[in-house]
Amino acid sequence: MKRLPFPRTTRTRLLALAALVVVVAAWPRANATGSATADAAAVGTTATTAPPSTTSPGTTSTPEGPPPTTQPSPAGSATSATAATPQPTTVPPGTAVLTLATLTVKGRAPMTGYDRARFGQAWADVDRNGCDTRNDILRRDLTAYTLKAGTHGCLVLRGTLHDPYTGKTISFVRGQGTSTAVQIDHVVALGDAWQKGAQRWSTTTRTAFANDPLNLLAVDGPTNQRKGDGDAATWLPPRKAVRCAYVARQISVKHKYALSVTAAERDAMARVLQACPRQALVTAGAIRLGGGSVATAPVSPTPRPSSTAPPPGGGTDPRFGTCREANAHGFGPYRQGTDPEYAWYQDRDHDGLVCER
Repeated sequence: MKRLPFPRTTRTRLLALAALVVVVAAWPRANATGSATADAAAVGTTATTAPPSTTSPGTTSTPEGPPPTTQPSPAGSATSATAATPQPTTVPPGTAVLTLATLTVKGRAPMTGYDRARFGQAWADVDRNGCDTRNDILRRDLTAYTLKAGTHGCLVLRGTLHDPYTGKTISFVRGQGTSTAVQIDHVVALGDAWQKGAQRWSTTTRTAFANDPLNLLAVDGPTNQRKGDGDAATWLPPRKAVRCAYVARQISVKHKYALSVTAAERDAMARVLQACPRQALVTAGAIRLGGGSVATAPVSPTPRPSSTAPPPGGGTDPRFGTCREANAHGFGPYRQGTDPEYAWYQDRDHDGLVCER
């Protein structure tokens, strides 16, 4: 099917999308319904049809196709000469395809000045529930997870991920060399956001964006690494069943934060949504603490050797060469922003903790 052009103005874009919906109506009905619920479940969230922002033009009316028409039967004829034309699929306000038409289309800015630190502390406790964002998302997206005792229902030690991007089942085990099997993906990558509007934000807004559950999914680590900073024009999940929900989540995030899209990105999103014109936008609510089993309280750490002098900085850890050595002597873990020892060791899984045991 020939892809429809997307004119520049919002009004004509919406008319083009309405025409797209009429074309979609001629497809089998199974292609036009049911996609939103199935795809949203695959990415670990329930997509609901929410009204678009009142600041976004052109999203409050529902495009409608022409009413079905029939040819009158000749007198005395037992059958109609012409069958009724197909009824166009109705696309309600708040769907991803209509919201896509409201996004600003422009070229990407250069990456000049980009740095991860510009988006604030990694996995900050933005919602102030006493737990870092990474562990919040692990609790939301993992199943059968176990929490560490004494962390007030925060820190996930192990669990199972049904990866939305590949369909694989992955066992998550916290620890050096194992935590990276499950990573937290910024669905709209930070580098992509930087090029499409985020460089003009304050650090507070960028920190909120980097820790917004709407923009985060627990996924297979190697697949997330391959995605990098790609947008929909350069990367889509290998598992085709979740592409509608994935694109809808990207559109939801870009709509919320007024980020732009490139023409190639917009067209790629439109191609995906041709298979699911009723795909709703995605929402994300608060993430509660607890919810899993709790591990038995850990054994008291080994007493610190009295012969080891504290470092010049006044800390209590003798500053071992590696976390393995620190753990062997009963030290760790250390939390970012709380323990000065955090800066002495490598946080390879970027979860705000080092020297976990």
